[in-house]
Amino acid sequence: MVKAYDSYFVQKQDTVGITGLSSLQKMTAVIRMIAYGITADVVDDFVRMGESTPTESLKRFMRVVVTIFSDKYLRSPNNDDIVKLLAISTNCGFPEMLDNIDCMNWKMKNCPIA
Repeated sequence: MVKAYDSYFVQKQDTVGITGLSSLQKMTAVIRMIAYGITADVVDDFVRMGESTPTESLKRFMRVVVTIFSDKYLRSPNNDDIVKLLAISTNCGFPEMLDNIDCMNWKMKNCPIA
């Protein structure tokens, strides 16, 4: 699906006829960076590519994700969404979850102060 939105992920040959990196290699680098929170220089050894390719792949992948899913999933919640979220959070013991979603207002016991 990603290849349909961005031709960067399609495997191509350069002018000399050398086959470039496959979409599987580029997507593996992207998924590893997202899943493990690692940088491009860590991925390049595993997937056998230079540091700039995983970085570019990640940028392009994120653009594709926003393009495909922004209308449905990457939007501000509407009134119906807010009512559902507040009902769920109240049942789970987190009333007013939307105010505290970043946990900034929670008092933590035994929290390090350093």
